[in-house]
Amino acid sequence: MNKILVANRGEIALRIIKTIQKMGIKAVAVFSEIDRNAPHVLAADEAECIGKGPSNQSYLLMDKIIEVAKKFSADGIHPGYGFLSENASFARKVAEAGIIFIGPSAEAIEIMGSKLAAKECVKKYNIPMVPGVETAIDDIPFAKKRASEIGYPILIKASAGGGGKGMRIVDNETDFDQQLQRAMSEAQSAFGDNSVFIEKYVQAPRHIEVQILADNYGNTVHLFERDCSIQRRHQKVIEEAPSAVLDENLRQKMGEAAVLVAKSCNYSGAGTVEFLMDENLNFYFLEMNTRLQVEHPVTEMITGLDLVEQQINVARGQKLAFSQNDLNIKGHAIELRIYAEDPSNNFLPSVGELTEYSEPKGLGIRVDSGYKKNMEVPIFYDPMLAKLAVHANNRAEAIQLLKVAINDFLIEGVATTLSFGKYVCNHPAFVSGNFDTNFVKTFFDQRSEKETDGNFEYASALALKLYLNQLEVTQTVQSTFSNWQTKR
Repeated sequence: MNKILVANRGEIALRIIKTIQKMGIKAVAVFSEIDRNAPHVLAADEAECIGKGPSNQSYLLMDKIIEVAKKFSADGIHPGYGFLSENASFARKVAEAGIIFIGPSAEAIEIMGSKLAAKECVKKYNIPMVPGVETAIDDIPFAKKRASEIGYPILIKASAGGGGKGMRIVDNETDFDQQLQRAMSEAQSAFGDNSVFIEKYVQAPRHIEVQILADNYGNTVHLFERDCSIQRRHQKVIEEAPSAVLDENLRQKMGEAAVLVAKSCNYSGAGTVEFLMDENLNFYFLEMNTRLQVEHPVTEMITGLDLVEQQINVARGQKLAFSQNDLNIKGHAIELRIYAEDPSNNFLPSVGELTEYSEPKGLGIRVDSGYKKNMEVPIFYDPMLAKLAVHANNRAEAIQLLKVAINDFLIEGVATTLSFGKYVCNHPAFVSGNFDTNFVKTFFDQRSEKETDGNFEYASALALKLYLNQLEVTQTVQSTFSNWQTKR
């Protein structure tokens, strides 16, 4: 493989390009009109504009991207994450064009892209699954009966869903019909598929995922777990590896289950098997993400492996150069996703110019970023600016290092989740490891309300003092450069 096109943008495109070039391979970037001077474009050996700002006019144009790959004689296409990374049609089109898709087969993507198909695929391996209905709801009375058997609350989920879309919590049978219609409508709008199913709602779960690697010769290993329980709107903000609650026995069981999930669909490349874990440490298969994860740096830090390099090697037809017994955990890593969002305003997106942007540096600190000073944060894409990851000897040291790195990270012009990261690092629940996916709802929202109440009391007291002072005054007064070759 001599040349690879990266079908993505921002920090992940730049991160992939760095590994491609480290391996002595040429990198081709594609970009939208507003990304013309983005770091990933300037870092690539060759680059071409593929359309306007909106992703459906640029980064989602399958045929255009393949056309550019052919034009520059690219041997492979790396999709990164998001956009077309889990699109089976794109993987199939790339293969039909005689180009290597750096990822799993289209068939594996299709199976794991449907939560219902994935459940059907893995159930023969006796992998624990949340109690529920394993087929799409087409008989509402039966679904209600099953919900009563499982016990409320239950969760209605879109089969093709992700990121919390097409998902509704139902607390009682009275709300079932209304929430079902809402879930189906949202699923249709978001994914073009209104298929939904139900399962027991695990009320205080931890979100634990296991990284796997597989080659084309039947060799599959897991690279241990990541705890991704600090979330907002069902999307991750802080991830760490390893988890603070797993012992070696449970880690081995979850790793073995993840490997079986991968084998069930003849998976190859890098993938992630996601589990929910209840308060009694029972774990249940949730889904498989058939791509590189946003949070992959923490796994790289504790294993010493470059996952993008591993993906490329597998795509080249190489066997894994190690077995499960060769792998072990080195230290502890934590990652904070730095979103252009305002944590004090329900994490609403923030856009504008980065008037200041300076990254922290030091031993154990890693920043994956796609931005620089004076760049505009556009409205068309995911609001993530960068990922701040740290690695230390143990969890306590990693938390301390992350706090230092957050303090040294300067971003002005937009609101960011840096302050939220600092709040989490200082919270006793996170420090102790005793937290779940309800962290934001349980702690951060209450904290915001208390701050609001406190500010109101302070403002009232200040207003009263000013009034009294003014009264006294009134009474007194009454007495008188880049390395790319082509960029089209």
